[in-house]
Amino acid sequence: MLTFLSRNWWVLVLRGVAAIVFGVLTFISPMTSIAVLVLFWGAYALVDGVFAIIAAIKGPNPGGFPWWMLIMGIVAVAAGIYTFMAPAITTLVLLYMIAAFAIVRGVTEIAAAIRLRKEINNEWLLIVAGVASLVFGVLLFLFPGAGALALVLYIGAMAIVVGVIETVLGFKLRNRSAAHASHVPGTPGTGKA
Repeated sequence: MLTFLSRNWWVLVLRGVAAIVFGVLTFISPMTSIAVLVLFWGAYALVDGVFAIIAAIKGPNPGGFPWWMLIMGIVAVAAGIYTFMAPAITTLVLLYMIAAFAIVRGVTEIAAAIRLRKEINNEWLLIVAGVASLVFGVLLFLFPGAGALALVLYIGAMAIVVGVIETVLGFKLRNRSAAHASHVPGTPGTGKA
């Protein structure tokens, strides 16, 4: 699984950057209508889901097929498509969709971190991202009447935190992959044949 994630480090970086951009947009225009929030969130879920699916099906994985990432991607794409198909969705239904998505994402990230704990250092970054997503989802379920402005700010903060963590983790995996490649005999740049 570590080899799979190291080879696809760029997916984590792109997902992280997409989350940061989404989060910043929510803070720039917090008073926009719920329809705009629906479109922002739908676009974010679609991009996040597509990158997760690409990462899951891209090439062989010696640790077994990453079903958790494929399922997370399918759920995100389905949520994004549904959002665009039903833009007149009520605030409460949108809130519960976002909460469910955040909980699924958080659980899958925590599970991945637990599985990787013996294979990588700093797996706590993925755990923190998962816990942040999970806590955000639970809070949305517990306090649905917090209002559209609070929802926008919660979503923006969660997206920025998760995005920064995923971007940092992606670059750490890239560095690990590069360091591993430089120690493999016959690898270009090592001087060994």
